[in-house]
Amino acid sequence: MQFTAHQIGLLLNGTLEGNPEVSVNQLAKIEDAQSGSLTFLANPKYEQFLYNTQASVIIVNEDLVLSQPVQATLIRVKDAYSAFSILLDQYNTIKLDKKGIEDHSFIHPTAIIGKNTYIGAFAYIGPNVNVGDNTKIYPHVYLGDNVSIGNNSTLFSGVKVYFDCLIGDHVTIHSSTVIGSDGFGFAPQKDGSFQKVSQIGNVIIEDHVEIGSNTCIDRATLGSTIIRKGVKLDNLIQIAHNVEIGSNAVVAAQTGISGSAKIGENCVIAGQVGVVGHINIAKGSNIGAKSGVNNSIKEENKNWNGVPLTNYRESLKIQVMMLRLPDMYKKIEELEKQILELTEGNKKPV
Repeated sequence: MQFTAHQIGLLLNGTLEGNPEVSVNQLAKIEDAQSGSLTFLANPKYEQFLYNTQASVIIVNEDLVLSQPVQATLIRVKDAYSAFSILLDQYNTIKLDKKGIEDHSFIHPTAIIGKNTYIGAFAYIGPNVNVGDNTKIYPHVYLGDNVSIGNNSTLFSGVKVYFDCLIGDHVTIHSSTVIGSDGFGFAPQKDGSFQKVSQIGNVIIEDHVEIGSNTCIDRATLGSTIIRKGVKLDNLIQIAHNVEIGSNAVVAAQTGISGSAKIGENCVIAGQVGVVGHINIAKGSNIGAKSGVNNSIKEENKNWNGVPLTNYRESLKIQVMMLRLPDMYKKIEELEKQILELTEGNKKPV
């Protein structure tokens, strides 16, 4: 793939400084770029590389003031980072553009396959499955009975989608993620054993959702586990039965969300957070890494941290006090010794 600075400038609606006909055929970090590379500068910490990089084209912020001459052609835009992300997306779209049905895939006669789809080798498409237009099903993907996948979605190798689950448009699910496995439902018995409670609901994933690798989203006991529009889930996340995650929420790796918890829209949940079941988290909540959420959060757009969860600023005060505990303990011992000496010195002889 080869593009000129002029073509890239038109795509990004940017202003060119330098040779508009210089061409690039690869993307690179500014500190590593060679001739023929396209790169960007958004973080001022990397400005030093702007003046000695070998890159042919550099995307920069429109308000950047140069302190030295630059050899590369510059494309000035409002937000260099966002502009470069557009190019990355375009590059990825071209690179992953696959169409057709490969040998050794299985498609049930009742399945409906849309236009311009890709179905890789050893994929299994079950009865009454509906795969939308321009959707890509990579090798070794399993789609159970009555599954529906929307348009322009991508399921990478090894994804498993159990029966009756619904996935929307522009959804990306990365390798080895499982959608619709049984919720963790077991009824304790008098003899100490546990009887399985059948999970007969499904999972609904709305449009523009991205899910990382090795994440598990359990089907509902009744009704649906719901991932709303625009949600971004990291790798290695457990989402239990009947959970609902609000639109445009972000959840980082190794977080576990217990059954029937409701996460509000635009929440940000950091890594290794634990959320107990049957609680509500208000929209816009920002929860720090390794926090334990054991009660509902009712205040919107607040920051939280710690175990047990507390206001973010209060949690920082607590952490500072904990670091001071050894000195405080030493001072208490000294005070006890002084009090004992004063007490002994004030005792009257019998």
